[in-house]
Amino acid sequence: MAKRSLAVIVLAAGQGTRMRSSLPKVLHEVAGKAMVRHVLDAAVDLKPQRSVVVLGRGMERVASAVAPAAIAIQDPPQGTGDAVRAAMGALKGFVGDVLVLYGDTPLLTPDSLKRMLAARRAKSDPAVVVAGFTPADPAAYGRLLLDKRGSLQRIVEFKEANAEERQVRFCNAGLMVLDGARLPKLLKQLSNDNAKGEYYLTDLVHLARAAGWDCRAVEADAIDVMGVNNRVELAEAEAHLQNRLRRAAMENGVTLVAPETVFLRSDTNLGRDVVIEPHVVFGPHVRVADNVVIRAFSHIEGASIASGATIGPYARLRPGADIASDAHIGNFVEIKNASIEAGAKVNHLTYIGDARVGAKANIGAGTITCNYDGFNKSHTDIGKGAFIGSNSSLVAPVKIGDGAIVAAGSVIVRDVPADALGLGRGQQVEKPGFAARFRSQKQKQKQKQKKK
Repeated sequence: MAKRSLAVIVLAAGQGTRMRSSLPKVLHEVAGKAMVRHVLDAAVDLKPQRSVVVLGRGMERVASAVAPAAIAIQDPPQGTGDAVRAAMGALKGFVGDVLVLYGDTPLLTPDSLKRMLAARRAKSDPAVVVAGFTPADPAAYGRLLLDKRGSLQRIVEFKEANAEERQVRFCNAGLMVLDGARLPKLLKQLSNDNAKGEYYLTDLVHLARAAGWDCRAVEADAIDVMGVNNRVELAEAEAHLQNRLRRAAMENGVTLVAPETVFLRSDTNLGRDVVIEPHVVFGPHVRVADNVVIRAFSHIEGASIASGATIGPYARLRPGADIASDAHIGNFVEIKNASIEAGAKVNHLTYIGDARVGAKANIGAGTITCNYDGFNKSHTDIGKGAFIGSNSSLVAPVKIGDGAIVAAGSVIVRDVPADALGLGRGQQVEKPGFAARFRSQKQKQKQKQKKK
């Protein structure tokens, strides 16, 4: 059974200079998650006993992002074979299968990895299994050369391939599964006798064949093994993953009115019979229950939305927004760190922050909770069934009791008891005839200016 155990090595020491960024390449996000985390999460389904991420010196940010995986340092970087050597210290005594992945392949799927692992555990007992793919344009990819029995003979780099070999469209994706019992012997034989002076993992195929061991290749979907080396490819990976997420949502009972305009995150959790209108953007940590309607041009992050609620259009839910069942959040409304209880309505041009809005309360257009004094955030509590008139400012900390009414245009600085009226306006004054006198005066002034 020990031979059936699995270790995962993720190579992530590259600086990614083509990204033109101070952020390490593997920390660039696709659908809101760092690329290297996508890779590790794809491998989780295989239940590895050990996981090791190979980094370069000074990559503490990446080390933090991949925790609790073990870290191996490749210093200085001397190729992919050298990177696997660096990881072997963390795999001391391990004799199971070793899956080698790359931290810049965020579209990997568990199914692709499982096919590789099944090939490694086949009766032929290959020492090396390589993932291959057939791209639309093979370009300068390395070619996988198979014999008549389907065994992998060797990997030839494009620059070293002859005309016949370049006609082969089956290309090297870089991913491998290796027999951990035979791997140390193969790594010892690696040479850096090449133009770059590096140790190439691809040489393991030649070394294994020389030892009389079988090698195999498994075809993966070209999108699954897509690597990201620059911002253009990052955008392409984002587009592919968004399409996957949208399709999965629709297959699970979500209606996307215009799928191509909706942007999801890897952790977006959507219930059944949710309807999402065009141009909705989800940030991280969003949970949406069944039978919710999210109208067009809304932006939602860090929020929880209960069944039957309606959001938008043009709504913004920020972290800590907790929207209860059958609540209505309307156009140009922003909710932050606030609970909107069952059946409450916040329908127009309103900001609710650091607050509670009680069940079936009604918040009028233009209302704001004044929650920040420049130093501290304070809480506003609005009771159930309360009615807040339009254009009201509730200066926190303040409490509006159950069933209370706040008159339109009020500035409320003290608590309003239950069922009371809170009125905080300046006194209205009328001056008869003022408007006519004002117009006459202004007209005379204009005439004088013209004469000058």
